[in-house]
Amino acid sequence: MSHIINRSQPIYAFSKEHSPILNMKSGETVIIETYDCFENQITSANSTYESLDWSKVNPATGPVYVEGAEVGDILEVTIDDIKLEDQGVMAVSPGMGVLGEKITKFEAKLIPVENGKAIFNENIHIPLNPMIGVIGVAPQGEPISCGTPGSHGGNMDNKMITKGTTLYFPVFQQGALFALGDLHAAMGDGEVCVTGIEIAGQVTVTIKVIKGKSLRNPVLETEEFIGTIASAKTIDEAVKVSVEDMVELLQDKTRLPLSELTMILSAVGQTQICQVVDPLMTTRFLVPKWVLEKNNVSLF
Repeated sequence: MSHIINRSQPIYAFSKEHSPILNMKSGETVIIETYDCFENQITSANSTYESLDWSKVNPATGPVYVEGAEVGDILEVTIDDIKLEDQGVMAVSPGMGVLGEKITKFEAKLIPVENGKAIFNENIHIPLNPMIGVIGVAPQGEPISCGTPGSHGGNMDNKMITKGTTLYFPVFQQGALFALGDLHAAMGDGEVCVTGIEIAGQVTVTIKVIKGKSLRNPVLETEEFIGTIASAKTIDEAVKVSVEDMVELLQDKTRLPLSELTMILSAVGQTQICQVVDPLMTTRFLVPKWVLEKNNVSLF
């Protein structure tokens, strides 16, 4: 069964206090409509910092209550499709991003999307990489702003969260309370100016509950890779957690001693940056799926 939810009542934090806007069964599909990260407030290159309501940044659509999801379970979310609207936006602002100290004023740029490209200017047409910046479940404790990543997911800004990827989230609340938003037409690793090509659209996901398994942080799976995702105050900390999570995920499955598993991860694993501009830094650690296949085991 497929459901559709519109973006008319966005949330600005992941929280156990939110009432769900949809109840769905494990294994069902839902189409979720989203705003861009500015809640579609920027309609002109003349928009100013003062004209925006900054309390309405990074809205997510949801939450969705998934029947049967209980604390300690895993929520499996497969991204079936991402459809973008026909115009995105980017912005820079003093004090924001890696080069924020060099930016002297707020500037916004509208970017049309045509024929599979984002038209930055007459010379630069950027290939699209539709992806989801904000996606996750309600956290264990206090609400967490949609602008912040964490163990619940949130604003991970991971460009591998795209069509065909499956995500696995730890469940912290009854029903999981899943939500997503903050689509990008394209974004580079790091998202160094704080925005990718921010855009509204809709996402189709199929959601399942996995019983009898648990996670500490989100995990992703593509056709080629599995990846552990971690967010922390520094890149160094996030890298350490993501590698530790991968060891925990694989050690029982491969039955290799820690020393040998560590060697394999060093030989074939990839540490990559997702974003460096949110309140926490986010990294991913990727391992090719043939490591599992050679040991005749599955991820979950």
